[in-house]
Amino acid sequence: MPGKDGYDLVVVANRLPVDFSVGLDGSLSWQRSPGGLVTALEPVMQNADGAWIGWSGAPDLKHEPFDAEGMRLVPVTLSATEIERYYEGFSNDTLWPLYHDVIAPPTYHRQWWDAYRRVNQRFADAAAEQAADGAVVWVHDYQLQLVPRLLRDLRPDLRIGFFDHIPFPPVELFGQLPWRRQIIDGLLGADLVGFQRNGDAANFVRAVRRLTDHATRGPIITMLDSEGRQGRHVRAGAFPISIDSASFDELARRPEVQSRAKEIRADLGEPEILMLGVDRLDYTKGIRHRIKAYGEILEDGRLDVEHATLVQIASPSRENVGAYQELREHVEILVGRINGEFGELGHSAIHYLHHSYPQEEMAALYLAADVMLVTSLRDGMNLVAKEYIAARSDDRGVLVLSEFTGAADELAPGPLLVNPHDIDGLKDIIVAAATMDPREQRRRMRRLRRKVLADDVAKWSAGFLSVLGSIPVHPVTAEPRSADPRHGSLPEHLHAFTSAPAPVTESDAEHYAEGEPTTSGTGAKIAWLVALDFDGTLAPLVDDPKTSAMTRAARAAVERLAGLARELPVRIALVSGRDLQDLADRTHAPRGTFLVGSHGAEAGRTSATGVESVPLRLTPQQSQQLDSLVAGFEAAVVDREGAWVQVKPGAAVVHTRLAGVDDASVVTVAADEVAANLGLTPMHGKDVVEVSVVTTSKGEALRRLRESVAAECHTGHVRVLYAGDDTTDEHAFAALEQGDLAIKVGMGDTLAGHRVQDSDALAAVLEDLADALTST
Repeated sequence: MPGKDGYDLVVVANRLPVDFSVGLDGSLSWQRSPGGLVTALEPVMQNADGAWIGWSGAPDLKHEPFDAEGMRLVPVTLSATEIERYYEGFSNDTLWPLYHDVIAPPTYHRQWWDAYRRVNQRFADAAAEQAADGAVVWVHDYQLQLVPRLLRDLRPDLRIGFFDHIPFPPVELFGQLPWRRQIIDGLLGADLVGFQRNGDAANFVRAVRRLTDHATRGPIITMLDSEGRQGRHVRAGAFPISIDSASFDELARRPEVQSRAKEIRADLGEPEILMLGVDRLDYTKGIRHRIKAYGEILEDGRLDVEHATLVQIASPSRENVGAYQELREHVEILVGRINGEFGELGHSAIHYLHHSYPQEEMAALYLAADVMLVTSLRDGMNLVAKEYIAARSDDRGVLVLSEFTGAADELAPGPLLVNPHDIDGLKDIIVAAATMDPREQRRRMRRLRRKVLADDVAKWSAGFLSVLGSIPVHPVTAEPRSADPRHGSLPEHLHAFTSAPAPVTESDAEHYAEGEPTTSGTGAKIAWLVALDFDGTLAPLVDDPKTSAMTRAARAAVERLAGLARELPVRIALVSGRDLQDLADRTHAPRGTFLVGSHGAEAGRTSATGVESVPLRLTPQQSQQLDSLVAGFEAAVVDREGAWVQVKPGAAVVHTRLAGVDDASVVTVAADEVAANLGLTPMHGKDVVEVSVVTTSKGEALRRLRESVAAECHTGHVRVLYAGDDTTDEHAFAALEQGDLAIKVGMGDTLAGHRVQDSDALAAVLEDLADALTST
């Protein structure tokens, strides 16, 4: 049901980016609602002719689509019963506690699940109606996890992305959900599934592996149909969200906001140490743990109410859900007890405020606070921490941050990290924050501000949409195009193109060898280039790459073909992801063999004295990128047994062949994020992720080799045989021309027209080729 007059970008979220109000005369009015998601997507949607689909926020409120803030807004109507069952029930009393490590027990009701399915279908129908042909649709958050699959069934022409704003639980917890398979199937309707943290993306991939028959390799999930045939690919990845940090920084610099910050401190009696907590009143935020720890600090005498106070803002949240009602009661009793025990006239221990504030007041509170307490028991990101940092242009203040937040992954080592379950440890950290030297505060805050101001919400949305927009529509109906010449992951359109490669026969070798060569190699009408991958092609894959070696049959075939070069215009090339020197050391290739290392970034040729090569020279920017890559990769493999980092002259590689499945998934996702943060494209091979700072590929290297052989043999026609086993070799297959011979070694989808089982089977083909060349 696609329509050409639809919208090129459609956002699907539980709520519209506006708040409705009903006048006394029954008229409807709206105003823009604050929020990071609105701020991030508004300029993108205005430029892309976008539509936003969401609930109005009130029961049974019907409204026709309308234009506001440069966007088309499409309200989805929910009844009071659906709000109770879909939103308050399944979304917030089943999924929310389950996805937050079962801090509170989830409730499972079939009526809630039925409502969740119906509402998700309504959102999917609305998106299908609004999207133009081939549009990008971005679905948001845990309330709408079924929409990607429902939408794909309606509109297979769309690019569909999904972003999960909350944690995704380990499969051991997720497996408790009676409808776990339906949720996974719903998410797999997307082309790209984004999460806040690498661990969340790895949890999702692990759940797919445990609960479905789909194949996974690192962050890539290959969808299998009922007959086990490979089809569409789904990518999982981490895209940590941020805030409009520049705007918040500017807001906090305004004179009226800074004046208000001083008023706040004066109203509180000018405490020496003002601590601040800002949260929704939610059991995941660790408010009780924070208040308990603060009360014990006062009891121990490590701080006193004459010099220190805590301001706790707990904005109302989900007040119709029983668990939240109980939490409010417990928090208010705890605050009352501590104030009763430790408060003095003019000095309250805790100022507890159960309502929300506008951004200007929040910026003033952040400026007033000496210590910001973020003690979430589990949090997808926590943007309050980033707001506090963005507000502190004075480079003062200390952030105490729970290690169970997504922000902890991004911001460390600037904050003081804490385990909020460890009350004694939490108390020590709070006291350390309250007494931190101003010079140490400045050092930490400057580091934090550089990070938050650079990685803002606009960068987040642009990064996600860039990755999603690069994924073509499936199924592929056109002929496969050439591979992207840049060094990077195989383009998805090549992944999606499947073929049934035929075995290589003796007649195939004879057909490839047909031509009119001259014995001198001068003036030849045709020349031959036999280009071969090494690991997995000439040499079987092994756990330790340092022990890799050609099979006896493969070496004999290569040496025989290389020997023909003395009389015939035949040239041999070994093309590998290994760096050039390593390739030379491992292959002991015959004299005159072209060597291509680092997927085309390095090149040389064997001679009597070794390898003649041109050194790879990096620009200062490339050198800096490589250093950052190595540092990021080293951090990713820490405590992941069996994963290790290799450094090449122009690239860094993470190896996971010896790692466990779960560790390999976590490391692979983390490596992808490191590359994305540097604006580089990761290339996934067999249990490796490689990122190069030099733009090249095996396909581009093969084109250069063809030109070199043509010049050396004085011919305009070079016939190429290329054999390889990995996804990186698909770039080379895509660069071949009519009359060339492409051979895939082993299993897997490929562009190659022929397939052999293993290295020895390839050696037999090369021997047939040598026979055919010598008989022509």
